[in-house]
Amino acid sequence: MITSAQNQHLKLIRRLESRAQRARLGLFVVEGEDVVEAALEAGVQPVVALVDDERPVLERRLKNVEQCLGKLLGEVSLLAHPPRVIAIYREADLPELDVQALKAARAAGTPGSMALPSVGLALWHVGDPGNVGTLVRACDALGPAFIALSEGCADPSGPKVLRSSTGSAFRVPRCSFEDAPGRRIGLVPRAGKVLSDLKLAPGDIFVLGAERAGLPDNVRRSCDLLAEIPLAGAAESLNVAMAGTIALYEWSRQRL
Repeated sequence: MITSAQNQHLKLIRRLESRAQRARLGLFVVEGEDVVEAALEAGVQPVVALVDDERPVLERRLKNVEQCLGKLLGEVSLLAHPPRVIAIYREADLPELDVQALKAARAAGTPGSMALPSVGLALWHVGDPGNVGTLVRACDALGPAFIALSEGCADPSGPKVLRSSTGSAFRVPRCSFEDAPGRRIGLVPRAGKVLSDLKLAPGDIFVLGAERAGLPDNVRRSCDLLAEIPLAGAAESLNVAMAGTIALYEWSRQRL
C-alpha cells in the first residue's frame, strides 16, 4: 500500500508531466480505467499501475499493480475528478507503423489489415493535443488507418492526446511525417477539386496542417494532389480534427 507522497512511483508520475522527461525516460502516464483497459485489450501491460485502495479496478488483470491512497492519486492526477487507476507505460508500447512491410505489401497487391492499414493521416505541425488525439480516434474508428506526425505536432504520449484518443492510441500505428508511404492528398481551402469527386484508393494519405497556418507551400508542392471540403456560407475552414475525420469517412464510404 502506498501511503506517502514521497513514493517513487508518485514522484515519477509527476516527472512525466514534462514532455522532455517523457522523451528522456521513454515512459508516459495513463489515467483512468477506460484507457488502461484499452491497453490491456491490446496486450500491453504497464510498468506499474496504482489503483485507489477504496475503489480498486482491474487488479486481477494487471500484473504490476499496487494499491494507493485515493488522496495521493488525486494529488498527482491531471483530471478534474481523481481516477481509480493511474498507470505508467513504455513509449515503445505504442504501436509503430512497419513502413517497409507496408510498402512491400502494397507492391505485392496485398490488402490492408489492422497491422498494415490502407489509409493514413499525415499531420503537419498540428500542435493542439485535443486535435491530435481526436484524429487518432478517427483513424481507429474509420480505418484501419495510421497516423504520421511531423515535428511540431503534439506529443502522442502526452496526457491530453491520450485522453482524447480514448484508448485508440494503443491500436493506431504511427510513423514520422516524412516516412508515411502513399499518394498524398493535401486538404486545403479552395483547392479547386472537391474531395468527394476524387476516386480514393488504398494507399491514400490525407495531409492536414494546423488550423491557422495550414499547409506551407513546400508541403503543398510535395503532395500528389490537393482537395477541398466544400463549405457553406461564410465559413473559411473546418477544425483540423473535423476535416481529417470527414476525409477518412469519405475514404471508407468509397470502399463500401
